[in-house]
Amino acid sequence: MGELQGKVALVTGAGSKEGIGFAIARVLAEMGAAVALTDLCRDLETPGYYSLPTYQDLEERARELRALGVPTLAVKADVTSMESVADMVKRVLEELGPIDILVNNAGGAPSPGPLHAMDEGAWRKTLEINLHGTFLVSKAVVPGMIERGKGGSIVNMASKAGKVPRPFAGAYCVAKAAVIMFTRVQALELAPYGIRVNAVCPAQIDTPLERWSWELEAKVLGKELEQVRREKISQIPLARLGRPRDVAELVGFLVSERASYMTGQAINLTGGQLMIL
Repeated sequence: MGELQGKVALVTGAGSKEGIGFAIARVLAEMGAAVALTDLCRDLETPGYYSLPTYQDLEERARELRALGVPTLAVKADVTSMESVADMVKRVLEELGPIDILVNNAGGAPSPGPLHAMDEGAWRKTLEINLHGTFLVSKAVVPGMIERGKGGSIVNMASKAGKVPRPFAGAYCVAKAAVIMFTRVQALELAPYGIRVNAVCPAQIDTPLERWSWELEAKVLGKELEQVRREKISQIPLARLGRPRDVAELVGFLVSERASYMTGQAINLTGGQLMIL
């Protein structure tokens, strides 16, 4: 029996086969949890933005988890819309049951660029996806956790960029820094109910979104993509990019009883790039 047997987990931003969200969903399923995978399932209205997974992709991910023998649900949802979030949570409750574990993984950085030249719409969208989405999904899930009186665990996906500034990604840095503070306040507020809240702060993880950012950097700086990749790896003490599974294993630990005395933490997962803060 897995250590999350009998638990229900909701993971946002989980539609990409190579993404962090699906890696997290898989680890939680391997640990025995029933899992709801959600994603936007449509491209953002941003020219040149990397392609988001379709609903068919999301359903395929759900089928992969069902093959592990756990109940799995695929739900199309926009975390920036309260109505969409409410519908998502309603479906999860109806089809899987009360939510014990929430992973606010949905994120993105549409139209990155220098802050002084950034389009206002792109600024707002970046904050809406990363910060406001975390707020809306938490707002929809937490009251049910409190009402049940059985505790729960929340993991908010932050980033190394929320602790160390990154040029041309100012909106993303600001949003992820806010997610870290959101996590700390949430942890204090929910501790009396036995609900633990932690954040994970990855650096370079080899995902489609990360590779898209390298392509942009290569284009702006007039470099080859492989050169940018090598430069990123050279800055990592462990001399390799992070894998989605690396993040997923940490999340699996955080939502388990093995981390029952941890809350309010923003944990670095950077291959040694960041050893303080």
